[in-house]
Amino acid sequence: MVDRAIIAPTEGAQRKAGLGQGIILVISGFLPILAIISLAPAVPTILDHFHDVANASLLVPVLVSAPGLAIAVLAPFAGLAVDRLGRRPLLVWSTLLYGIAGALPYFLDGLHAVIASRLLLGVAEAAILTIVNTLIADYYDPAGRRKWLVIQGVTGSALAPAVIAASGVLTELRWNGVFLIYLIALPIFLGMYALIFEPEKSTAPQAQSAEGGGPVPSFPVRAVALYGAVTLLASTIYYVFIIQGGLVFREVGVDSPSRVGTLISVASIGVPIGTLLFGYLGKRATALQLAGFFALLGVGLTGVGLSSDYRVMLALLLLQQMGAGMTVPSLIAWAQGVLPFAHRGRGMGIWASCFFLGQFTSPFVVAGAKALTNGTVQAAFIIMGLVALAAAGAALAALLNAKPSPLDAVP
Repeated sequence: MVDRAIIAPTEGAQRKAGLGQGIILVISGFLPILAIISLAPAVPTILDHFHDVANASLLVPVLVSAPGLAIAVLAPFAGLAVDRLGRRPLLVWSTLLYGIAGALPYFLDGLHAVIASRLLLGVAEAAILTIVNTLIADYYDPAGRRKWLVIQGVTGSALAPAVIAASGVLTELRWNGVFLIYLIALPIFLGMYALIFEPEKSTAPQAQSAEGGGPVPSFPVRAVALYGAVTLLASTIYYVFIIQGGLVFREVGVDSPSRVGTLISVASIGVPIGTLLFGYLGKRATALQLAGFFALLGVGLTGVGLSSDYRVMLALLLLQQMGAGMTVPSLIAWAQGVLPFAHRGRGMGIWASCFFLGQFTSPFVVAGAKALTNGTVQAAFIIMGLVALAAAGAALAALLNAKPSPLDAVP
């Protein structure tokens, strides 16, 4: 007989998450990433379609980044709603909204209307990202969280190339055909409706030990402020290559977009390797995990900045991508570990806000770094790499500190 917990939640106080819940959460966690990467092949075509619209060259990039900005602004409020209203209903109906809002531009022909629909998509993403990370912590113990975060990271790396390829095909059919890819959320919605259940405080892993079975604990302001600040810094560094990668290859003589794409694809092998490295280090102190990914990001970015040959740059980029693969699961696991059940939604909302705010701040920080140097992208990479190495040093100092620290709060 198949264990019913694999297919659907069990009833009553014995309700536990099984394989089905984990798979749905992993797939759902990919939806906010899909919103970022799916439009990459379509941007030139969308720009061509709206070439007669005033400021189209500015507004089309806004169309791409609008969901991320919405997440940065709204995720803390989504988290507050999650703690007050429950996890399941908000996740299920936000996923349905994601599918509708995401596909809506296929039926629109005005640039401003499309941007508005993308902001609505961001509202759904803010809830999905917050609740998925909250439920992973609610459903599973620390070992289970590490397992599903690793699976989530590896799955995202595997799905991304297929999404980009499908986006290209849909864009060739029609200028806004790419937006049909968001309909993938509809079968995910049905799976959520069948499998996702509302966790109970009394049965959530570590809920009783974290809260002592007594009054609701106060919100951990200091711990959240610490991981929020580190997340913002890490995200700003994390997005440096994602946003500026094409430009840095141009500075060493690689001008062909297809060749740049091929080189980046080769280097991206480092992302799942970094995720697996998190799986290995996940049992160790959080400060060691932070030191690990900051060091990889730092060595990689600094090396890319110093390289004069694209082959050397590619080798250093592989290290940077390994650091990128470690970054997200390490930060999420840290946040999950310091948040009590009663405040987990709000705390994960703040985490999501800080991470996506880094997507917005990264280009401005790189521009400032260029202004301080000779004006090249490579010089900015060196500065950002040195900042990452300094952060790695600070994490190691925290690790060596004998006093208890929030950095060591993850079991």
